[in-house]
Amino acid sequence: MATMDVMRGPGMDRLSRGAKEAANHPWAKKLGRMGYAAKGCVYAIIGVLALKLAAGEGGRATDSHGAVATVAQGPFGIVLLSLLAVGLVGYVVWRFAQAFADTEDKGSDAKGIATRAMYFVSGVIYGSLALFAVKTVVGSSQGKGKGTQGWTATLMEQPFGRVLVVLVGLGIIGFAVKQFHTAWKAKFREKLTLTGLAATHQHRVERVCQFGIAARGVVFTVIGGFLVLAGVDANPGEAKGLGEALAVVARQPAGDVLLGVVAAGLVAYAAYLFLQARYREL
Repeated sequence: MATMDVMRGPGMDRLSRGAKEAANHPWAKKLGRMGYAAKGCVYAIIGVLALKLAAGEGGRATDSHGAVATVAQGPFGIVLLSLLAVGLVGYVVWRFAQAFADTEDKGSDAKGIATRAMYFVSGVIYGSLALFAVKTVVGSSQGKGKGTQGWTATLMEQPFGRVLVVLVGLGIIGFAVKQFHTAWKAKFREKLTLTGLAATHQHRVERVCQFGIAARGVVFTVIGGFLVLAGVDANPGEAKGLGEALAVVARQPAGDVLLGVVAAGLVAYAAYLFLQARYREL
């Protein structure tokens, strides 16, 4: 109880108010909007490359690091990648603001803390991607690091490592279920201000967003499922990242069709992120 009293003391209250004031600064919100747009660009590249693969027109199944590398290899690559890196840093800043300043008013109960912890983890993940983009810009990148299988192997080396891997996989599946629920209930509308659009356009926008969020849920279900298998079988090689999950979809019966649908969904998810950048309440 004494610890809780200290945490709720004047010092913590001032710190919380200071964090919220910083998060409410116009530049913080601009960084957040830039961040959503940058994340949208990453998913758009992943989705388009997967669509081209499904259509037999080149392309490939790749992940966010592959998307960053694709930007670097294109026309004006370094300039565009520099802009993307700035946007990704903005997304990291906003994720940490959501976690520490509680910009979404999630509160400090168990559910709120869990949600804010998820924001923090997302910030760390995209921080790694932003660092990769910066290193690529300055020419010091040595690849994308360990990858999913490498991190899975490292986790398995820890005490109760297999259990930890299974728990992470189940957590990812739980996140996927939340994505399906968000898509089904259209809960994203709570934060999108679409009053400037006609009612028919709002309806179409909502359907595109639902499709995109659900497609992302499918991909994360595959990723989580393979992590659970990797933990159960004590085989890090069974773990799959985003690009590998798309490749698994492509290998199924009628894989080209399935991959095309999922890829189109990822492009739709990118459109949802662009809408977040423009219309989200921050």
